Amino acid sequence: MKKVLKVLGILIGLAVLLLAAGAAYIHFDGIPTYEVKAPDLKVTADSAMVAEGKRLATMVCSKCHMASNGLLEGQHMKDLPAQFGKAWSANITRDPKYGTGRYTDGELAYLLRTGIKRDGSYAPPWMPKFPHLSDHDLHSVIAYLRSDAPELAPVAKAQPPSQPSFLAKFLAHVAFKPLPYPSGPIEAPPVTDKVAFGKYMSTAKVECFSCHSPSFETTNTMEPEKTPGYFSGGNGMPDKEGTIIYTRNLTPDKATGIGSWTEEQFVKAVRFGQRDGKPALRYPMEPFPAMTDEEASAIWAYLQTIPAISHDVDALYKK
Repeated sequence: MKKVLKVLGILIGLAVLLLAAGAAYIHFDGIPTYEVKAPDLKVTADSAMVAEGKRLATMVCSKCHMASNGLLEGQHMKDLPAQFGKAWSANITRDPKYGTGRYTDGELAYLLRTGIKRDGSYAPPWMPKFPHLSDHDLHSVIAYLRSDAPELAPVAKAQPPSQPSFLAKFLAHVAFKPLPYPSGPIEAPPVTDKVAFGKYMSTAKVECFSCHSPSFETTNTMEPEKTPGYFSGGNGMPDKEGTIIYTRNLTPDKATGIGSWTEEQFVKAVRFGQRDGKPALRYPMEPFPAMTDEEASAIWAYLQTIPAISHDVDALYKK
């Protein structure tokens, strides 16, 4: 019996040492790096593409990357959930040293699709990736980043390096991996197919589902509908004062979701932050005035088709 206990003790000790060694490796290795396989891409743009790229960037890039001076030079991301550490968004002005001026079109496309930067480092888990964005929309964003828009004027400034937590490092090693670069062209569904276009808007273009599902840690970017608690809300994020705000349940559940809302109420809340003349949104959720009524209406149509989930987000504030 003593021999069995001795062997068991040795095995437990070895397991503890292995776990400690693994934890130390993850801690000191940080966010992994990968081989860069950027495509040979040169975006040919016109003024319409630049304008559309700016509109899209306003919806999905500016909140994190625009500083208080109105320039896209990056900033401290105060609304990042504390469990991920501290982070500063990148300088995406045209600066050739610190901004996107050092990137080729192919490198920008590769970063936005896969999350891999031009130096091989992996963009942290909190930066959205766009594997399902249409080629036209992606190229429009790149065209905008190349434009002479004043908010993209070169700023020779490097943001402080992010300070990912052990959890963020761990997830970057085992769960949040670079996404595959598409093997063929990607087209957006036609606007006339309202439900399909709404799905595209909410899972590929604006990625509503990632914030409005219960946790970033379980988000399935490649197959959004397989995300646990898809669109049921409850994802906690700090506001400007550090108070945790939980995202709303957007499933068609009548008691805890938006099943009792009208389409008009939803569209006005998304675009202007108002519902029946009263504030409908709380920071870090902000309105999307750049989104069209047609786009917001399509998102509404799609949300009516997903499974209703009873998830009382308001109850989370009482815990």
